[in-house]
Amino acid sequence: MLLHHQFIDIAKQKKNKLAINDLTTNRELTYSKSLIASLILCRFFRRLEPGFIGLMMPTSAGCILAKIAILMSGRVPVMINYSTGAEHNARYAQNKCDFKTIITSRALLEKIECPHVEGMIYIEDIMASITSRQKIRAALTAALPASLIKKLVHCGDEDDTAVILFTSGSEKDPKSVQLTHKNILANVKSVFPIFDFTSDDVFLCTLPFFHVFGLTVDLWVPIYSGMTMLTYANPLDFKKVCTIAREHKATCLVGTPSFFWGYLRKSEKGDFDTLRIALTGADKCPEALREGFKNKHNITVLEGYGATECSPVISTNTMHANRPGSVGKPIPGIQVRIENYETGEECALGEDGRILVKGDSVMKGYFNDFEQTSLHIRRGWYDTGDMGNLDEDGYLWHVGRLKRFVKIGGEMVSLVKIEDVLEKFIPEDSHCCVVEIPDAIKGARIVAVVTTPLDEKTVLKEMSGYLPAIALPKIFLVWETLPKMGSGKIDFRTISEMAREQLTRKSIS
Repeated sequence: MLLHHQFIDIAKQKKNKLAINDLTTNRELTYSKSLIASLILCRFFRRLEPGFIGLMMPTSAGCILAKIAILMSGRVPVMINYSTGAEHNARYAQNKCDFKTIITSRALLEKIECPHVEGMIYIEDIMASITSRQKIRAALTAALPASLIKKLVHCGDEDDTAVILFTSGSEKDPKSVQLTHKNILANVKSVFPIFDFTSDDVFLCTLPFFHVFGLTVDLWVPIYSGMTMLTYANPLDFKKVCTIAREHKATCLVGTPSFFWGYLRKSEKGDFDTLRIALTGADKCPEALREGFKNKHNITVLEGYGATECSPVISTNTMHANRPGSVGKPIPGIQVRIENYETGEECALGEDGRILVKGDSVMKGYFNDFEQTSLHIRRGWYDTGDMGNLDEDGYLWHVGRLKRFVKIGGEMVSLVKIEDVLEKFIPEDSHCCVVEIPDAIKGARIVAVVTTPLDEKTVLKEMSGYLPAIALPKIFLVWETLPKMGSGKIDFRTISEMAREQLTRKSIS
C-alpha cells in the first residue's frame, strides 16, 4: 500500500466528513474536497522536474494537500525546517539532495523574514493560476471509483521513498533520512490498536510536518482511518491551542514537553475535558509536568520514544500499560536490543547499554550517504545512539544519548541523570541543561546552565546526596532561556557552543 493510495481510499469512504479544519486560515475541507484539491495540485506538480520537491510550509491544510499531491505526482517531498534559519535550511536541503524546486508560502516567508531562494514556487501563485476547467476535471476524476483514481495517479512500490526528513542537528549537521511508504505505514498500523484509535477521534495537530513526530502522528495517523484534523500553525500560541481543544472537542494531542508546559500554564479547567490521549515525546517528560496535568485536568500525560530513522515511534506508554518515568514498551513489530557499548554483547535486564532497533519502521537509509548508513544499521539493527535498559516487564528506560555521557575517572557519567537531580533543587518554573565542555588544561568540565539564579553551594550540597563528587557540576551559568530546536527539543549543540564561548571570554578577561 502507498500512503497517497490510502488517502484516496479513505477520501472515497468518508466523502462528506470534515477532514481538515485549518484554524490558522479558518478553512474547512471535507475528505471529498481534499481529494479534489490534491488532484488539482498533482497535475501542477507533474509539470515540474521529476525527483525531489522541497516543501516548506506551516502546519496547515495547504501543507497536507501539497504533501499528498507531490506523492500523487510521483515526486518525493523533502521537508524543510522553517522555524530557525529557514534560508540556510532551504539551501542546505537543495545541496544535500540535489534539487531546485521548493513549494512554500509567501505569507510564511514574510512572517519569518526569509528572503526568496532560487527555485521557490509560492502556493499562493499556484492557487491563483487554477482555472475552472481544472477544477471541473479534478472533480470528475474524484467522482471515479477509488481503484481507477489510484491508477491515474502515481503507482509505485511500498519500498519507494515517501519523504526525506532531516535529523534535528542538535549535535551535528543534519542527516537526510529516507523513509518509505512501508516504513511510515508500518509505524501507523502498529500504534493504532494500542491507543484504540478510531475514525471518530479528533486530532489537534500543532507539530510541524518537517519533524517526523508531526508528520507521522499528526498527519498520517489521522488520515489512515479518516479522523478530523484540527491544524494550527503555531504550537507556541499556548492559549489559542487550549481554546481550540475546548471549542472543537479534541480527543488527541501530542507534542514535546516544552509545548505541554505552555499548555499547562495557559489552560483553564475544562479546556481538555474531551482529551483522551495526551502524549509527549522527542524529549524527556518531567515528573512535575505529569503531576501538573493530573492535578489541574485529571489527565494522564503519557511518554513515548522514537527517532526520525524509525518513522518515528519505537516505544510508548499507553493508557493500558503505563509506567511513568519509562518510555513504555516497544510497539508491535519493533524489536529492541540493549547492547553493551564496549563489548557489543546483549545486556542483562536493568543494565544500561546502547539501544538497537529492528523492524519495518526502520529507515531505508541516509540519502547519498552509504558510510553513515553502514555505521548506523548493522545486520538489520539500527543503532539509535541512545542509552537505556529494559526492565523485567518489558518497559524501556531511556537514560540519554551516548554522546550525553562523559567518562570521568574511568566511570561513565550521565549528563541526563545530573539534570534529573538538579531539577529537584531549582524553582518549579526554572529549566536546566547540563553539558560537557572540553578543557585542554583541566580536562572535561561539567557545566550546568539554568534559567534562574541559584545558591550554588546549597544546591551542590543537596545534589551530593544523589551523585558522586565527579558528577557534580563545576560551573553554573545563568541564562534567560535555553535554546531549542523548532521541534521544541533542547539544542545541546548550540548550548555547548554558547557555554564554551562564554567561558572563553571569562578566562580572557
